[in-house]
Amino acid sequence: MFLVLWEIYLESIWSSAYSVLMANRDRLKEAARRLGVAALFACLGFALQAAPVELKRANHKVEVIIGGQPFTTYDFSDVVAKPYLMPLRTASGIVISRSFPVVNIVTPADQKTASFEPHQRPLYFAHGDIDGLNFWAEQAFDAYYHGHARQAYGRMAFTKMENIASGSKAGALRARFNLLAPSGRVIGEETQSFKFQGDDHTRIIDCEFVILASHGPITFGDTKEGTFAVRLGPELSAPHDHMINSNGAQGEPAIWGKPADWVDYSGEVSGKEVGIAVFDSPKSFRHPTTWHARAYGLLAANPFGLREFTRDPKKNGSWTVPEGKSLTFSYRVVIYEGKLSPSQLAEMYRQYSATQ
Repeated sequence: MFLVLWEIYLESIWSSAYSVLMANRDRLKEAARRLGVAALFACLGFALQAAPVELKRANHKVEVIIGGQPFTTYDFSDVVAKPYLMPLRTASGIVISRSFPVVNIVTPADQKTASFEPHQRPLYFAHGDIDGLNFWAEQAFDAYYHGHARQAYGRMAFTKMENIASGSKAGALRARFNLLAPSGRVIGEETQSFKFQGDDHTRIIDCEFVILASHGPITFGDTKEGTFAVRLGPELSAPHDHMINSNGAQGEPAIWGKPADWVDYSGEVSGKEVGIAVFDSPKSFRHPTTWHARAYGLLAANPFGLREFTRDPKKNGSWTVPEGKSLTFSYRVVIYEGKLSPSQLAEMYRQYSATQ
């Protein structure tokens, strides 16, 4: 009898506490948004409500809308050398990526910006040496490289949109491309897959890139110019940049070329604290990847640049994919407002890696 009464007593306490929490849920939610601690709700047993995701295709573009608000656009036009996502917005609509190039257009003002690098689009996948061809840089910008390119340019050509799906909690797309030499010869195939999610605090993109050696073996060369990258706006560039990685390192000198599970880039845009973290999946090639992360706003996961990163001529990060085989790269991108501590980022990565 005593045990029964004790259980009833405990249930009454929990019921009262739960009622108080539910009654103040909106206030707690706003506090979490201000503090940038979505993990608070996980501790309380709440989950931020996932927003519906709508994908709309028009010709060679797919608009991604989360919670009724524009998030980004996937551009896979024939006139660009590689597909990309642009712009990257936070949940409240703050653009954290830089504003150029628009297709292949850059202005004189753009050219005067620090670390101009017109081929560094807001979010893309490319590598500077695939079978000796440069897929990182682009032929359209050769004049800005002063015509001193050491390699011929490769390019990607869209072949098929395999999937576009909207959803109440997530949206997804999958597109297939040919990897082309300057002559138009196909050297391989690439499939790009994206899953988009969001709530009132974050935007999440799960990315997967699969390279298929469909026309003979494909070799990725050792170069720092690669591979999965985001390019942020000037407000997040030096001297305002703030980078940390999963090992506790801070700043470009300590992070560039080093292996890590994740790298986080944060700062202020339009007077608001924002950040972006890139997680390297445990199933991705050469996990944990090395990072081509620069203080001027470039955040790139590159598992191939071992010789260039270490400056050790005895190392060789190149890799050959045998004919008929494939290589898979997987990442999660988390865009958030407010602040996330290293321990919060580590917990988010732990939860992500557990699903891989």
